[in-house]
This record gives sequence, C-alpha cells and structure tokens, in this order.
Amino acid sequence: VQLQASGGGLVQAGGSLRLSCAISGGTFGNYPIAWFRQAPGREREYVAAVGWSIGSANYGDSVKGRFTISRDNARNTVYLQMNSLEPEDTAVYYCAWGDSIRALVRRLVNSWGTGTLVTVSS
Repeated sequence: VQLQASGGGLVQAGGSLRLSCAISGGTFGNYPIAWFRQAPGREREYVAAVGWSIGSANYGDSVKGRFTISRDNARNTVYLQMNSLEPEDTAVYYCAWGDSIRALVRRLVNSWGTGTLVTVSS
C-alpha cells in the first residue's frame, strides 16, 4: 500500500486547508487510515483516523471540533479538513495505514505516506 499526502501550504491563523491522502496498491476499503503531524523538534503526533465508515472517525484532543477526517472510497482518498487553524498546527502532516483505529492511535503504523507541510502564520 502506498500513500501520498498533498494539499499543504501557507495559511493565516483562523483559515482553513484541506489535505488529501491518495492510496494505491491495496484494497482501499479494508484499511483504517490516519493523519499524523510532526513539528520541528517535536515528536510525531496523532491527529485523526477513520475506519471503513465515517462513523468510526477518531480525533486527537488538540484538533477535536476543528478538524474533520473523511474518506471517498470511490477515489481511494482520505481527506483532512482543517478549520480555525492556529500557529500551533504548523507541522509536516503524514498519512498512514494500520490494522485498526486503536492501533493507529497507539502509533502502530504499517506504513507511512509522504508528508505535506502546513504553515500557519499568526
């Protein structure tokens, strides 16, 4: 399974961005997909994950109420809609797949995708 993230960029505080994670090389619907982020000098942080159905979405505490994860199974793509962005959201964002949402929350990742840089200016 290969994953490629895109959609990052520079945005002002309070703005929005939508990240995309394109998945190839596997049966897309079988895999929970998560977003993580890593800021300079900090550990990689869990952001959100989604299982087969959108009803199984899970979020990290720092993004609850601001970010929304979704998936389009027809396009083999997972999205991360980020609203009310803050300078603290500045990081490289990565998507990854795992065996379950529980595993992804614990950072038990089967493979990582490429990253996309999000910069939020104050």
